[in-house]
Order: sequence, then C-alpha cells, then structure tokens
Amino acid sequence: MVAHAVLGASSELGGTVVALDDLWGREAVRVQERLRAAGSWEERFVIAEAALARRSDAGRTVDPEVTFSWGQMVASRGRVRVERLVAETGWSRKRLWSRFRAQVGLTPKRVAQLIRFDHAAHRLAAGYSASQVAADSGYADQSHLHRDVMAFSGMTPSVVALTPFLAVDDVAWPPKQASHPR
Repeated sequence: MVAHAVLGASSELGGTVVALDDLWGREAVRVQERLRAAGSWEERFVIAEAALARRSDAGRTVDPEVTFSWGQMVASRGRVRVERLVAETGWSRKRLWSRFRAQVGLTPKRVAQLIRFDHAAHRLAAGYSASQVAADSGYADQSHLHRDVMAFSGMTPSVVALTPFLAVDDVAWPPKQASHPR
C-alpha cells in the first residue's frame, strides 16, 4: 500500500516494468542524479529514503477499509474470506474488489493466495513436511500446495524449503495486527 502512495497508479502497472521517470517525471531524474553523485551506499540510502518519504507524505491516501482488509489477510495468513471483509468494512464486494485492486494492484483473492503461499514457504523452510504445511496453511491437500508453490515460485516445495532468503524474510515482513476502519 506504500506503493500506492509513492508510485501512484498501481492497478495499471500490474505485471509490467515501468521506468521510474515515467512515474515521477523530472523528480526521478533529479533523484537519479543525486544517487550517482553520492559517495557511499549509506548516502545513497539516505537519498532514496528521503525521496520515498517525500512521495509518501505527498502521495495518495489508502482507504482505511483497504488497510483493514490487508491487515486481516496478513493476520489470518491469507485464510480470511472476502465475504467477511465485505461485511466488516460495510462495502459491497464489487467496491472492495475495485478499491483494493486500484490501491494494492492485485485483487483481494490474489493477495490472500500470496500471503498463504508466503506462510507455507516459511513453514517448508522451517523443516515441516509438505503434507503438514498443506494442512496448517489451509490448502485442500498436498497437491494443491504443490500447484501454488509451482505457480508462485517456479520451484517444487522441496526446493523452496532450501531457499536461504526465507530465513530472514520475517525481518522485512514483521507480523502486524490491523485495526477496524470504523
């Protein structure tokens, strides 16, 4: 949802690669020039962080209902039903789907699938069997888990289990609880 505030038109960008100057215009060129002139990685990170913070502060706001729905998906590890989110936000299914996709860039269903996959991948990396992970993560069966893992990663569950980045991913994605939008 930070991308919505910082980049803008997230739903139009799904599945594409876009140059930063196409999104930010002249500001991107100025930031890139400052990054090239920086003398260290530390200085580059400060420049990038400041540029992102400026864009975020001046950017679009995210609907509280979308933020709430995202939080519920993360808290449930992707196992929350869209009907429940519709009831709790007070929006129609169509409105939730539309606003969520416009602000996140994916549909609620796709986000829930990715969150569930992320949880499953971490469980696989922690040494749990594929059958146990499938049961714990809400998959219908082990073959359902296998299909999702292949679709999202291009690897089998046993290969995903050996992927080293999973050991540190919780640092970047700490679990959070969402508050209700009302």
